[in-house]
Amino acid sequence: MVRGIADGTMDEEPAQAAFARQWGCMDAGASVEIAAPQCWQPELVPITVILDAAPEGFSDASAIDLDAIGPPITEVSGRGGRHVVIADPDGEHRLWLRDDTPGRAMAAVIPLDRDFHMRVASLMRFHRRLLGGRSGAQPRGWLLTSYRRNRFDLMLRAFDMREAGASYRDIAAALGENDAAQLPATEWKNSRARSYVIRLVRAATAMTNGGYRKLLAIR
Repeated sequence: MVRGIADGTMDEEPAQAAFARQWGCMDAGASVEIAAPQCWQPELVPITVILDAAPEGFSDASAIDLDAIGPPITEVSGRGGRHVVIADPDGEHRLWLRDDTPGRAMAAVIPLDRDFHMRVASLMRFHRRLLGGRSGAQPRGWLLTSYRRNRFDLMLRAFDMREAGASYRDIAAALGENDAAQLPATEWKNSRARSYVIRLVRAATAMTNGGYRKLLAIR
């Protein structure tokens, strides 16, 4: 896609849209601070609260003033509305406003999918915030455990070293497998440490090829 833009065979806007669909981000052309949360496609992130105009007749439905809640730390307009991330001491809120007309009474949309309970829990957190209370912790199953964080750290380190030309022995030594890294060739080839390093590199490679999107739906 990048090459297509460069040689003029593909327009920039369709190319960015295709890139966003492939990699899960909302807008490949948006200018977002590195430290700011990315806006991901809402169907990939089950904690996203989906809001739309309330049906006629629901006179008690309220409008939502995002400025009163807190300024968005990330915001992207497009693909059926406005996508925002709002900071919260208890954990961020991700919103998809399908209709962001000022003053419009709003309703929540909850898809009946396997993430139904997580979606409801996220909506309840946001509703508590709307009422001026504390949101409470993000849904159980959304946040990474310490074990998974540590494993992802090892995966990234192994991947970076492999990309830089390091051998599996070098990677094993860097990750604390010094004794195994000193084994004779035959023993090293059949060692647990070598198999472990190879698994880390392969898993990290899969992540860089789009597998990271699975992290958006941790359960």
